[in-house]
Amino acid sequence: MTLALALKAIIMGLVEGFTEFLPISSTGHLILAGSLLDFTDEKAKVFEIVIQAGAIMAVCWEYRARIASVMSGLTSDPKAQKFMLNLIVAFLPLAVLGLLLGKMIKSALFKPVPVAMAFIIGGIIILWVERRNKLNPPVVRVETVDDMTLLDAFKVGCAQAVALIPGTSRSGATIIGAMMFGLPRKAATEFSFFLAIPTLLLATVYSLVKERDVLSMADLPMFSIGSIAAFISAFLCVRWLLRYISTHDFTVFAWYRIVFGIVVLASSHYGWVVWAE
Repeated sequence: MTLALALKAIIMGLVEGFTEFLPISSTGHLILAGSLLDFTDEKAKVFEIVIQAGAIMAVCWEYRARIASVMSGLTSDPKAQKFMLNLIVAFLPLAVLGLLLGKMIKSALFKPVPVAMAFIIGGIIILWVERRNKLNPPVVRVETVDDMTLLDAFKVGCAQAVALIPGTSRSGATIIGAMMFGLPRKAATEFSFFLAIPTLLLATVYSLVKERDVLSMADLPMFSIGSIAAFISAFLCVRWLLRYISTHDFTVFAWYRIVFGIVVLASSHYGWVVWAE
C-alpha cells in the first residue's frame, strides 16, 4: 500500500465517520470525496461500504450496555424480544427493496449530479418538517424506543428505504421519518442508531461476499486504516450529536445540504470541478 493510497483511505474513513449518523448522507459525501480523490473503481466502491462497519462499531461501543442487555434477554425478557423484533421489522423494507432495485439505483444515481440533487431535495424536506413541527407540534405518542409498536418500526423502516437513493441520508430519513410518525427527537435519533447496526453490518458482509473476486489480502491494510478512521470519527460524532439534539433541531443540516448541493451543481455546470463518475 502506497502512502497516497493510505491517505485516501484515511480521508474516506473520516468522511464516513463524520457523516454516517448526521442527516447529511454519508454515501453522498463518499461518492463526492471519491470523485475528487480519483478513488472510484470497483474496489473503492466495496471499500466505501466496508468502512461503514468501522462507523457502526462506534455505536456498538456507545450503547454497549444496552446491546448486552438486549442480547442476554432475548430468551427470557419480553422487552428485549420486542426491541429485537422491531429492529428486524424496520430493517426489512430496505433489505427487500435493496435486493430488487440496488443494481439499477447504483448504475443510474451513484453520480455527483444526482447526489447533489438529492442533497437539495432532502434539505428542503428537513426544513419543511422542522417548520411544520414548530407551527403545529405533533402529538408525541412514543416516549422511548421501548414504547414503539411493530407498526411504528415498519414505518421507520419504510422511511429508511428511501435512503437507497444516494444523497438522501439513511440517518436523516429514519430520524425525520420517525419524528413525523410521533417519536420525540431523542428517541428517533437513538432508534436510527440502533437500526444502523443490522443495516450497515449486513451490507458490509453482503458486499464482501458479492465482490470477493476483486479483493485480496493485500487490500487488508487499506480497509483496516479506513475502518479505524471511520470508528474514531463516528465515535466523536455520535457523542456530539446526542448532546446537540438536546437543545437544537436539524435546520442547520438542512441548509448545509442545500448550499452544498448547489455548490456541487454549479461546479459541475461551469466546469470548476471535473467530477469523476
